[in-house]
Amino acid sequence: MTTAAKAQDKPLTYPDEKHFRNIRQLTFGGDNAEAYFGFDNEHVTFQRTDAKDGVPCDQIFYGTIPASGKKKFSYKLVSTGKGRTTCAYLMPDMKHFLYASTHMAADSCPPVPDRSKIKKYVWPIYDSYDIYVADLKGNITKRLTNTPGYDAEGTVSPDGKKIVFTSMRNGDIDLYTMNIDGTDVKQITTTTGYDGGACFSPDSKMITWRASRPKTEEQVKEYKDLLAQGLVMPTNMEVFVANADGSNARQVTSLGKANWAPSFAPDGKRLIFASNHEHERGFPFNLYLVNIDGTGLERISNDAGFDAFPMFSPDGKKLIFSSNRNNGGNRDTNVFICDWVE
Repeated sequence: MTTAAKAQDKPLTYPDEKHFRNIRQLTFGGDNAEAYFGFDNEHVTFQRTDAKDGVPCDQIFYGTIPASGKKKFSYKLVSTGKGRTTCAYLMPDMKHFLYASTHMAADSCPPVPDRSKIKKYVWPIYDSYDIYVADLKGNITKRLTNTPGYDAEGTVSPDGKKIVFTSMRNGDIDLYTMNIDGTDVKQITTTTGYDGGACFSPDSKMITWRASRPKTEEQVKEYKDLLAQGLVMPTNMEVFVANADGSNARQVTSLGKANWAPSFAPDGKRLIFASNHEHERGFPFNLYLVNIDGTGLERISNDAGFDAFPMFSPDGKKLIFSSNRNNGGNRDTNVFICDWVE
């Protein structure tokens, strides 16, 4: 029996994770995250780093979800293998996907922040990121953005008409929308602070996203100083919702710390997101449900490490997420899928 098969025989849920049934571990080893369902409920894209496997920084992979837990999840590289990539999302035709990549700037991985100098937990905002469309053989068929500064974090509306993405083209990090072919680009957030990781509601009429909102003069200065270095500090973010055109924007959570990676529940009335707000030291991260008006907060995962990047299948039957659970005590993050139980 393989190591992967042995690992899969172990319990992957905790007794109080009542919404998770028939959980399966799809990946084994490395850093696997941001797994997103295609429109057919059967295929996913995700990003993966595993130096031991010849992937020194995030590249995009594509696979078919096994019909049975006894079958192995097989996946293949569909990005160029050059630069760093992020935020892949399958297109409505299920023959193409969009993703952000730095490969036009260099074949090598862009440098990571030097935390010995910065001494803060920060995310790099590479100005070489642009958004591309590629086929499932890895051939780039279209470049959707070509502006100075960061363009990434794109997702597609369920009706297949719009893309929402994050851009620094105006000097701040804001949300924009465009048509599925890249035309009619519109800025839809304007408040100072990081706005990113947006996705649409099941009816395509709303969006949810994560945002930082520096208030004091000192906070604004720190945010802008880091941004000038191509960095953001994601330790204080809350979840927001708005109409798909950015109107009627409102803050959903006021929990403190990092509340992020939100997406809509199948009913369109709740959000699922990751948060560390219950832990003073900022760790672990768990998954939560909340009504879009901020009421009814419910913790739904209980690993002592990292649970994040939750997304429901379009038909609402399954949940996919990334977690440190069952990693043998190392730092591996893997992709898990389960049947969703209300």
